Amino acid sequence: MKALRFPVIAALGVLLSLTAPLLASPLAETNVPANYVIKVLMKDAKGNTSSLQVTTIDGSFELDTLQKNPVKVGNMDVPSTLKMSGTLTTIDEQKGRLKLYLGRTVPYVTSTFNNGSVAGSSSSYSQLSVGLDSAFVVTFGKPLVIQVDDNGEVSILVTREEN
Repeated sequence: MKALRFPVIAALGVLLSLTAPLLASPLAETNVPANYVIKVLMKDAKGNTSSLQVTTIDGSFELDTLQKNPVKVGNMDVPSTLKMSGTLTTIDEQKGRLKLYLGRTVPYVTSTFNNGSVAGSSSSYSQLSVGLDSAFVVTFGKPLVIQVDDNGEVSILVTREEN
């Protein structure tokens, strides 16, 4: 009887190793690379909307861009920048973990001086960086409000692109 036990166990092991790929979890397919669109929607207190969008695969991303309208500082139009960076880690086909920094620069006057000319005074300015740094679990295709204050609201929408 003992002599028969080893060949039966060996045959069972071979059979299981041949059928294992057929029994694989459907989660194995979620490792297939895909593009994700990360869209930030901003609505100010007056109801005006603006957006920022980037397409990436899971992993790190970073975007620095100029805002459309410059800020008036003294007699000068000063550009303001918008920055979005972070990491997207997929959990499964429906959800992901998004570590996000969303910020902008705000110019402000640091000093004003009179240069004695007809043009009048001049100002020097500096830029202050302000923003949100947080992590969220996002459901792909479903918007998530990530900030609300007196200035308006910010939401994020992450969608998986099927190529």
